[in-house]
Amino acid sequence: MKFGIFANLSGQGRHEEYHKVLDEAREQAIYCDENGYDSIWYTEHHFGHEGNELISNPLMIGADIAAHTKRIRIGQAANVITFWHPLRLAEDIAMLDQLSKGRVEVGLARGLYGREAANLNSQADPINQAQNRALFEETLEILKKAWSNRYFSHKGEFYEFPPEGLGWNHPMSPPSSDFMDMEKGEINKISIMPGTYQKPFPPLWQTIDSPRSIEIAAQNNIKGIFWMPTVKELKGRFKLYQEKASEARGYEVPLGEDIALVRDVYVAETMEQARQDAAEAVLNNYRWICHWRGLGNLMDPGEEVKPGQELNYDFLHPRNLLFGTPEYITEKIQELKEELNLQNLLLWVNHNGLPHEKMMKSLKLFTEEVMPKFAGTTGGKVHVTNS
Repeated sequence: MKFGIFANLSGQGRHEEYHKVLDEAREQAIYCDENGYDSIWYTEHHFGHEGNELISNPLMIGADIAAHTKRIRIGQAANVITFWHPLRLAEDIAMLDQLSKGRVEVGLARGLYGREAANLNSQADPINQAQNRALFEETLEILKKAWSNRYFSHKGEFYEFPPEGLGWNHPMSPPSSDFMDMEKGEINKISIMPGTYQKPFPPLWQTIDSPRSIEIAAQNNIKGIFWMPTVKELKGRFKLYQEKASEARGYEVPLGEDIALVRDVYVAETMEQARQDAAEAVLNNYRWICHWRGLGNLMDPGEEVKPGQELNYDFLHPRNLLFGTPEYITEKIQELKEELNLQNLLLWVNHNGLPHEKMMKSLKLFTEEVMPKFAGTTGGKVHVTNS
């Protein structure tokens, strides 16, 4: 099993000391790089004066982390691609892939918050799901074209590259039919610079939830990232991804292949200590998200939200939290392996309001006392040699 970190940096009231947030992120990433973690993933959110989500550009922090690490893979969970100009995003991801020498995992998302879309790209407003999805799919198509081809063009509902009638004449750029209409002297194809280090492009992941999103991701060879649901509910979603991926690829895809699961994690010497240290912090995360999503995504199949159901630790813990002793968490991860054939577990350890020192103590306990229990992971120092 591979272990990664879902680094949704947060902290109410930390705007004035944002540089300290970045220092802590580097410390966390360097520790994970040196101690056997496969990947670390950074989020994208905007205008969050409340402090619940503090990263506006996962590619920029990814570049900094790449400079301070040697082997850990660097992902985005996710780039909200409907907010980006597709050519700029294609180039920026390619640049990070080059800087890290091929350590990038590309995460994709359609966007959740109307406040973000309204200020960054009104066409991405999630209220209009059909348009949001169409914009997402066209942007993804452009990204793939840009990375896969020396020269490419695109004409769709939202974008046209290059625009018609774009003349080109420069003595240092010899005319060529590879990218020009020679008769008109106009560009009809373009080329991004740089291209990606990984060919044809880095692995693609999507944060997915609804059956339709799961099906589309599986059919298009995009790996899936899940978060909230219970094991029983996840089993149906994993099987749906498996079924559609198998149909698309023409062979039987194993359950759990190309899927990562985010789980909220806090390790302590006792169950009560875990609750005392981090219960309120993790509930802050869920209060923020569940205001829009409700509690339905935390229910078992066929279970309904009870009238007046409160979001509290006793409700949440048995459903999806890996909070407790190393022994308890080991048992729960073993359940995920047995029920889902889980191959990629992303630890959400940066809970909102949890002091950095406690987060690091929990992370080290996980590394030293949980990771070694699972095949393929040592939990010890990784000796990196420069190639």
